[in-house]
Amino acid sequence: MDEYSRFVDWDKMDVSAQSQDTKELSCTEFQELKQLARQGYWAKNHCLRAKVYHKLISSIPCRTVTPDANVYRDIVVKIVGKRSSSSLPLPEFVDNSLVPTYCLNAEGVGAVRKIILCIANQFPDISFCPALPAVIALLLHYSKDEAECFEQVCRILACNDPSKRLIDQTFLAFESSCMTFGDLVNKYCQAAHKLMVAVSEDVLEVYSDWQRWLFGELPMAYVARVFDVFLVEGYKVLYRVALALLKFFHKVRAGQPMESDSIQQDIRAFVRDIAKSVSPERLLEKAFAIRLFSRKEIQLLQMANEKALQQKGITVKQKRQNVHLAVHAENFKSEIVSVKEMRDIWSWIPERFALCQPLLLFTTLEHGCSLSRFYSHSEGHEPTLLLIKTTAKEVCGAYLSTDWSERRRGGNKLSFFGTGECFVFRLQPEVERYEWVIIKHPELATAGPETENHSSPAPSTLCSGSGPSEPLDRLSPFLSARHFNLPSKTASMFMAGSSECIIVGGGDGQALYLDADLNHGRTSHCNTFNNQPLCSENFQISVLEVWGFRD
Repeated sequence: MDEYSRFVDWDKMDVSAQSQDTKELSCTEFQELKQLARQGYWAKNHCLRAKVYHKLISSIPCRTVTPDANVYRDIVVKIVGKRSSSSLPLPEFVDNSLVPTYCLNAEGVGAVRKIILCIANQFPDISFCPALPAVIALLLHYSKDEAECFEQVCRILACNDPSKRLIDQTFLAFESSCMTFGDLVNKYCQAAHKLMVAVSEDVLEVYSDWQRWLFGELPMAYVARVFDVFLVEGYKVLYRVALALLKFFHKVRAGQPMESDSIQQDIRAFVRDIAKSVSPERLLEKAFAIRLFSRKEIQLLQMANEKALQQKGITVKQKRQNVHLAVHAENFKSEIVSVKEMRDIWSWIPERFALCQPLLLFTTLEHGCSLSRFYSHSEGHEPTLLLIKTTAKEVCGAYLSTDWSERRRGGNKLSFFGTGECFVFRLQPEVERYEWVIIKHPELATAGPETENHSSPAPSTLCSGSGPSEPLDRLSPFLSARHFNLPSKTASMFMAGSSECIIVGGGDGQALYLDADLNHGRTSHCNTFNNQPLCSENFQISVLEVWGFRD
């Protein structure tokens, strides 16, 4: 066997990875490396993969003083002493994580714990890093000795390129990544998300497992393929693969009863046994077929989630804290929705706002049916939640990302604003959320005398002539029209208000129009995807509520 076989139990190793072909890797261009990594060019040659890992990790920009192999040789005896490797306690920051053995032999299994302890000694700032044991265990398969593995892991941890995120090392970073993953699931895996909401009281608790699926539960052949691409493309790959895992879980288990009392345990079991249903190649194919937000937009979303957590008192020094997203039943009372229904709505909104509790700002039962009072109670709050119950017992609403005071920026004209995080939904008679795209029916706005002239945009599009610019300090990452199939920048608007009416536009052709007296309303609907309308085309409002978000 080759020089990188010291810690490998070849009886456990995938036979295809034992190839000793004399392939070499000479390319240095990112696009070519990216293509080769996705294709698995070095996946079937153990020695080549080890050399590629060494090359890629050596190119990571690091802090000036980064512990290397010589440091490990100097400290390992002092730290480990004469203790048995199996009895070495793990540092608190790994959070009782799985220490996967993959295809390691007995020496390799013991080496993982030794390296973790030495890293804890050299990186006192790490406060939470549950992925670390799996990363060390994986790299040991492709290392000549413990010291080399230690050095490679240190380079990953010491990366100082602000545009290159690799491994979360604080609870703040970890938890915000879980919230970001939840936001991505909400957009890209809606069927799976609906299942999570139905069977779990705290959806974030389920999504907090996402890194464990990759670095703990995935079999060796799969995690190595993921790591191949991760070292080339970075953190976004992890989101892609976790989303693909969730999609496959929902597809395979759809309609089947749960195998345990916990959806978390069911997903973990599915990922452990994924070879029964999905190959590594199919998993990556599915992952890269997802048209994910750009790296910059995901970074903005991550920043927004970190900011929300910091406002809740979570710091980089935090060891562990439960973050609950559920609506507190004892403090919630609505004339339109139950606690269960509000929790369902809460599962749809961006995770950073799901940390908050609902705060009733306006209700027609108390404040009357006045549009001016609607504005006066709603303005100054961002985001808000609009709930409507009709006299026919229909219940619908909208999540509105932007302060209603933005309507004034259009002067006397009915101008549109909002971001791509907005959406409309229906709760009764059936639950349905409509993805945001565009308002399709301009005739809705013609009832109001202050409607804009829409001569320039496409005939079937209602939008502002020149949408107001977004404040620079607003961390709302979904501003790019290209993600929502919009014809132009002027179409990327969602909500509008004047003294005459309110218009809220939803996806799939859904739009909601409310008269100034807040007694009447109507909807528009184009039969895209056979969706049902929000409610009756013309309806009488029984109760209308506006909810804000309280820290």
